[in-house]
Amino acid sequence: MTKDKVAYVCNECGYDSSKWMGRCPACQSWNSMVEFKIPARAVGGKSVSANATATANKGGRLQSITDIAAEHFERITVGLPELERVLGGGFVPGSLVLVGGEPGIGKSTLLMQVAAGLDQPVIYVSGEESAAQLRLRAERLSALKENLFILTGTDVSEVVNLAVEKRPALLIVDSVQTLTAPDAAGLPGSIVQVRACAGSLMQFAKETGIPVVLIGHITKSGSLAGPKILEHMVDTVLYFEGEAQFSYRVLRAFKNRFGSTNEIALFEMTDRGMRELTNPSELFLSGRALDVAGSAVVVAMEGTRPILVEIQALAAPNTTGGYPRRLSTGVDPNRTAVMLAVLEKRLHLGAGNVDVYVQAIGGFRLSEPAADIGIMGAIASSLRDRPIPHGTAGFGEIGLSGEVRGVSKAEIRTREAVRLGFKKVVVPNSNLGEAQKAAGTAIKVAAVGTVMEALAELLTE
Repeated sequence: MTKDKVAYVCNECGYDSSKWMGRCPACQSWNSMVEFKIPARAVGGKSVSANATATANKGGRLQSITDIAAEHFERITVGLPELERVLGGGFVPGSLVLVGGEPGIGKSTLLMQVAAGLDQPVIYVSGEESAAQLRLRAERLSALKENLFILTGTDVSEVVNLAVEKRPALLIVDSVQTLTAPDAAGLPGSIVQVRACAGSLMQFAKETGIPVVLIGHITKSGSLAGPKILEHMVDTVLYFEGEAQFSYRVLRAFKNRFGSTNEIALFEMTDRGMRELTNPSELFLSGRALDVAGSAVVVAMEGTRPILVEIQALAAPNTTGGYPRRLSTGVDPNRTAVMLAVLEKRLHLGAGNVDVYVQAIGGFRLSEPAADIGIMGAIASSLRDRPIPHGTAGFGEIGLSGEVRGVSKAEIRTREAVRLGFKKVVVPNSNLGEAQKAAGTAIKVAAVGTVMEALAELLTE
């Protein structure tokens, strides 16, 4: 009886070797070589790498880039403007899109709604649910339509053949880890299987011009499961995230060959599916307490969208006698540490003997420097036990010298504060012109150049 052969594949880049190595020679990753067995029946057959790169080896010839005819394509819209914004305007024909996220976050629900939003045929492949379960979901989402075709098989060859025959407008695979390639070794979800199945679907998408959406599992560390090469193969990587205690979901693009990676889509999970949030600022400011120290509102930007987010800080006496605690949720802890240092050095407002807790309300994650003025204001307000007036918002980056630096899109930020009824907005000096243009006479614009001026304006009407 012929024995199975053993090979080792890098979990990061897909490099394979007949011997184990501590460091991958291709991507230089340590301890990334994973063992898998090649069944005897697969030995001598067509290699997985050959399958995955078949399109690269077909009819290759050199062409001057100026001799290649420019193709103008129309993106495929699905009736979900939030999703289309993240994609760059809709699905690009022939694109391969990977959607990842925690179990139960709503990936399958969203894509079922995508399928229902198209007036053209859509094939939905599921290796995790039965046809009856998919129908129940479609009924709940009001997604029952004759043009939505369900396939519960896991053979990637069968999926491709049926898609070639049916010629749908969109092919959805839930999930790529459940598919199997007949010529590839290993169990479903293994490195070799995932690479082979993704290669076949990529070839199908490029040759037919039909966009393919893959749902991907994630690991305990939060990264997408499977070989890292999967993320390199696809055109777009979307990540669906959200906290279990909140009903809203955020869809971000981590890679997009056909659009920006700075956009986000906001949804609310309901019993009828995902509902688009077209006015997220009201969500993040709802239930805000009046006249409480330690609360500040900052105008943040996510791509081209302004969002007002409340930042709360609590400075409490350290009763343990140990090192004071510094905890941040939804805010970069490094920025919090910098703001504490600036307050102590420039304003002599020390927090050496108190615990400091900072969080962005609603589970929102703030990463841009323009939130500095809100972090600083919330901490200082709590330390001094003086509330920031309810109708005041602000934005601006704070440097180590205590200066307030200008940020981009000041006009858009100010316009959002005006729309939500704020009475005053604190802005950097360099952004005064843009802010006044958007504010007109509807709101007071306070321009500041230092952290001392910023705090004084934040604490007064």
